[in-house]
Amino acid sequence: MVSLGLETGGEMETTALFGEIAAVLTAVCWSFGSLLFTSAGRRIGSVAVNQIRLWFALAFLLIIHFIVFGIPFPVHAGNPAFFWLGLSGFVGYVLGDAMLFESFVLIGPRLAMLLMTLVPIFSSILGYFFLGESLNAVEIIAVLGTVGAIGWVVAEPKPENSTPHSHYAMGVLMGVGGAMGQALGLLFAKNGLAGGLSPISANLIRVSAAALVIGLISAFRGKLMGYFRRLKQRPVLVQLLGASFLGPVLGVVLSLAAIAYTRIGIASTLMSLSPLFLIPLSCLFFKERVSPRAIIGTAVAFVTSALLFFY
Repeated sequence: MVSLGLETGGEMETTALFGEIAAVLTAVCWSFGSLLFTSAGRRIGSVAVNQIRLWFALAFLLIIHFIVFGIPFPVHAGNPAFFWLGLSGFVGYVLGDAMLFESFVLIGPRLAMLLMTLVPIFSSILGYFFLGESLNAVEIIAVLGTVGAIGWVVAEPKPENSTPHSHYAMGVLMGVGGAMGQALGLLFAKNGLAGGLSPISANLIRVSAAALVIGLISAFRGKLMGYFRRLKQRPVLVQLLGASFLGPVLGVVLSLAAIAYTRIGIASTLMSLSPLFLIPLSCLFFKERVSPRAIIGTAVAFVTSALLFFY
């Protein structure tokens, strides 16, 4: 959308409201997507889920790219963009999401998505060391506050009949690793977007690279077709189709709309609402009991991470 600088105050407010609604809907998509990925992962394993959903997402994105740009793939992107976005896809989708999906299976989507609020924290730290981006006092407080709130939630004593301690610790470790993978993926993607490539095209390159790499690895191990044979379980097929559309496709499109129509700080904050949405959703779908400590800690983590976007 090209702005001529003639928008009235009412039009600007309406446009901003549209962006804010898109941001909230993004968080809703990612919340329900994580529930579906968790259910599928507990049926067929997180490795199979990560493999299959990348191919589903690739098919969806090829169609969307053709509809929007008239070509199925951005062959015009230069070599630097292919390199950085391909690397971003490998680190973010293959490594980062592999750990995130295992975290879904081990500790559930609510805690796993809470750990993903570490992504902007890790991104800020990486930006400080590798991009020369400074951290002011408020941002340092935000980092410490978010990490402290998350630590307070995950350190809460668990009932005796809950997830075994070893599985819980591994799930937390996988969640932290997933957040780091996403942060590194964003760092590499920033270099790939430097040439002005469309975010939709950039995401297609990332997903294509990730699907190719993970497909070759699975084929080399002789497990590629075995993963897809698990789709004979109809509930798994439905869950993965739904999650693949809600996450990498609809969620990404809505996130782009949010950033386009409202301030990036507001959009990023509203898109980080997933852990809060997952509190009632986890209770409803997985019969999970959520303590007041978990609710308070999640809210504090959300508020402190939001400071990164507004200061």
